[in-house]
Amino acid sequence: MTARRTYWHLEPLRRKPTDYDVVTSRLLYYPERGFEVDLPIGAWYARHQRGSPLRVNDWDGFRDPRETTYTRYTELQKAQEIYVDGLLESIEMTGHDQRLHPEWVALLDRVLAPLRYPVHALQMAAAYVASMAPGGRIVVAAALQAADEIRRVQRLAYRAAQLRQLHPHFARESRATWEDDPLWQPMRALLERLLVTYDFGEALVALNLAVKPAFDRLFLIDFGELAARRGDEVLGKIFLSLEQDCAWHRAWTAALVDHAITSDPDNRAVIDGWVETWREPVERAIAPFVSVLDARSAG
Repeated sequence: MTARRTYWHLEPLRRKPTDYDVVTSRLLYYPERGFEVDLPIGAWYARHQRGSPLRVNDWDGFRDPRETTYTRYTELQKAQEIYVDGLLESIEMTGHDQRLHPEWVALLDRVLAPLRYPVHALQMAAAYVASMAPGGRIVVAAALQAADEIRRVQRLAYRAAQLRQLHPHFARESRATWEDDPLWQPMRALLERLLVTYDFGEALVALNLAVKPAFDRLFLIDFGELAARRGDEVLGKIFLSLEQDCAWHRAWTAALVDHAITSDPDNRAVIDGWVETWREPVERAIAPFVSVLDARSAG
């Protein structure tokens, strides 16, 4: 009897498996076999994972273009963290915040301070996609995306704390701003809807093809560019660093969508339908900020 190789499921590769191959392949047993114990949660997965209109015969055929493992992720983020740490330290050492115009600080209090709430919602949505994903490689990518969002929340909170050193009332009312300010209410409605989107396929598409690209562009690019024009170049650089994370989120999602459509061309119509469904609420959520940023862009 011929002995099986340790990673027998990788034998069709006919090459030495990479670290990515080894640690991301065939991580999940239950999509094919079902759960070992019959519990009510099984019905949830049957409805919202296996019952999703987005269907692929072999989800593990998807490959993250960056081939991100936890080890590679920590190596990449180490350099990013050192860079952002240096930017934040420069703020404290150069008296940067003392040179900011009061009008700009007021806008930061309205926009930057509450921003950690919607970003936390994006983290929860990514974590849900990871928990419902029918393939191990999607689990890994979505879970690390959730980690990126936690990084973004932490950096926003740290920046708010820095500004509070000079402006004691900065961010004190950020929760009330998030919950009551008309500027934020379409965004809050959008993200609350996202958090109760339970179908795996729609949750993935809504998050990574509809909501996040527009959200990231608005805050990390447009607001970052406005910061630079208002003399807050350091914030713009911090946001560009965070945008590098989001560029990877878009890249792995594009690879997954391509795999899904290649596997079953009918998935194109399913994905396009969800994107169209979410288009109007996303535009409604972005519109108030566009007008505010345009009004504040001069000077």
